[in-house]
Amino acid sequence: MNRSATHVTEFVLLGFPGSWKIQIFLFVLFLVFYVLTLLGNGAIICAIRCDSRLHTPMYFLLGNFAFLEIWYVSSTIPNILANILSKTKAISLSGCFLQFYFFFSLGTTECLFLAVMAYDRYLAICRPLHYSVIMTRRLCCILVSSCWLIGFLGYPILIFSVSQLPFCGSNIIDHFLCDMDPLMALSCAPAPITEFVFYAQSSFVLFFTIGYILRSYILLLRAVFQVPSAAGRRKAFSTCGSHLIVVSLFYGTVMVMYVSPTYGISTLMQKILTLVYSVMTPLFNPLIYSLRNKDMKIALRKVLLGMRIVKNI
Repeated sequence: MNRSATHVTEFVLLGFPGSWKIQIFLFVLFLVFYVLTLLGNGAIICAIRCDSRLHTPMYFLLGNFAFLEIWYVSSTIPNILANILSKTKAISLSGCFLQFYFFFSLGTTECLFLAVMAYDRYLAICRPLHYSVIMTRRLCCILVSSCWLIGFLGYPILIFSVSQLPFCGSNIIDHFLCDMDPLMALSCAPAPITEFVFYAQSSFVLFFTIGYILRSYILLLRAVFQVPSAAGRRKAFSTCGSHLIVVSLFYGTVMVMYVSPTYGISTLMQKILTLVYSVMTPLFNPLIYSLRNKDMKIALRKVLLGMRIVKNI
């Protein structure tokens, strides 16, 4: 049959196939993940906003990062929930490419945020006397704004180019979101230049940010080992440990998906890896940052105590 005979008007996201009981279980599981992610990151934002002691550059960046995580997880889970309940599991072309755009733009913004947070920790530990002079409120706002602008201005042209490709024949995507590889596999006309530019740009962002983060922490560790007191070293490690956990969890799975060859990875494993960095990382971040941070725990207790008092009144 000639593939060009039937033009695609919508895609079918297979998601996680299974019996109806499995679908209900997955729906409840993802809904719980989503609610916990919103509550956890929302609590961090409220704690930082309400506690004046947390009005510092580090917590300003952390609050914006929590805000980013809310939007990042919202680019996937609501669609997963709708897909589970849908009988057709269909998504329109415009809806597919809109999700594609927001998913990659928010992911790129997260990479940049992690690099900026590493820069903040480097200044705080390696150049403590100059920290307050360099990391001003104005610079924080510039860095945060730059992360959002670069993240959202980097992909519109590329994704628009992909959306203009002719799609015909099969419209089934064996994934729970619209991604580059399955979309290019369904295209009738190959676009090697667009595909190359997309992966080159994604790889550049990943390698540039992870390279900068690693460089910052190598310099940071050198400075920490020069601290004379054991208590000072423990405090420095505690401050940076949570950030390193987030970086390892996020970059470890993203590198496997978008840098290393994926032809040897099963479709199920690709779905699981995507879930780790797009769903589990935003879920774990509030726990990682709050449980390892004394000031954050105190601020969260105050927020929860204030909510109880208001509720009793």
